[in-house]
Amino acid sequence: MFDSVSVRALDSALDGLAMRQRASADNVANLQTPGYRARQVAFEDALTRAVERGDGAAPATVTRSLGATREDGNNVDLDTETLLQIETNLRYQVATQAMSGTFSSVRTAMRTS
Repeated sequence: MFDSVSVRALDSALDGLAMRQRASADNVANLQTPGYRARQVAFEDALTRAVERGDGAAPATVTRSLGATREDGNNVDLDTETLLQIETNLRYQVATQAMSGTFSSVRTAMRTS
């Protein structure tokens, strides 16, 4: 019922997704900033490895995109960022529902004990 690895993994996923939301919002805000390189957040591979080793805690990493740039040196693609924001928001909702379900089960178990 209450698996601390799962809770740590969900917590790490929520942190990574929140960081990705902020990075994507920053990217969109800097769409017209000359020389701006889009930020990217990665955590899924590290999270998978953490769960496999029985830990669940994994930090997210932020890097600058090396993708092609426009003439002004900016490489933010609004279409890509829009899709990323939608996907990230959906994943965040799923993770928060999973976390809520975990704690709901714990509350129920505590009431019946």
